[in-house]
Amino acid sequence: MPKLTDFITTKKSTWCAGCGNFGIWAAIKQTFVELNIEPHQAVNIFDIGCNGNGCNWFRCYGFHSLHGRVLPVAVGIKLANPKLKVMAISGDGGALGEGGNHFMHTCRTNVDMTYIIHNNQLYSLTTGQMSPESAQGMKTKSTPQGNPLVQLNHLQIAISAGATFVARAYAFDMQELTRILKAAIEHKGFSIVDILQPCVTLNLINTSSWYTDHMKKLDDTWDPANKEKAIQISGSWDKGIPVGIIYKEERPTLEDSYSLNTKEPLTQQVHAYDVRELLKEFA
Repeated sequence: MPKLTDFITTKKSTWCAGCGNFGIWAAIKQTFVELNIEPHQAVNIFDIGCNGNGCNWFRCYGFHSLHGRVLPVAVGIKLANPKLKVMAISGDGGALGEGGNHFMHTCRTNVDMTYIIHNNQLYSLTTGQMSPESAQGMKTKSTPQGNPLVQLNHLQIAISAGATFVARAYAFDMQELTRILKAAIEHKGFSIVDILQPCVTLNLINTSSWYTDHMKKLDDTWDPANKEKAIQISGSWDKGIPVGIIYKEERPTLEDSYSLNTKEPLTQQVHAYDVRELLKEFA
């Protein structure tokens, strides 16, 4: 049985004190422990951004991708070794700005992995520029007179594009966040968990108290199988931001389509052609 300390490295965190990343970091480790996932059974693929620094602090397989390109790397790893628990991790900027095209089409594939979006409504690592999740009118470093663009409703896009598990959580509600992460990993298909994350240094609008006043937890009466209502409610923001499992459906995964779950990982398969001579040309 794994322990929390099994997932901790010797590197010290450089996140700002009070950052929502700490809650997400703790919840992911707790989720792995409660699901009995050992470090060698998990791989976290990180985007560029404040979240990406976490690659140094998780003791499991990890990869620090190019900005906005976390999903292609994650999908490739999952297809090469379907036995791994694959988790892609990105900020709202990389996920929906540079990575917006990958986001939409990965939803269509329904590959069996989990995508965590650290959503603080800014590009915080580069000191607070507007992101696709910045509210219209929000003043940022790159929009000092106010953001002229409407906020992107990415969860509506995810459901419409074919994601089979769509949820939202809050970084500082450890119990609920862990519950949702466990459900996302256990779901067979592409799972998206949008995590509302205060940026205590640069986003002085969407603070912890602001989230407390604006979030609305989905109760037991909510039916996540109702696609039409899920699309409708996932677009809510100021009138009650839905927190919980918003949408869930069962559909064959990409791995099922290629029968990958019935085969050994590529690294363990016997191939008729030895590619080592070919690779020498590129080494």
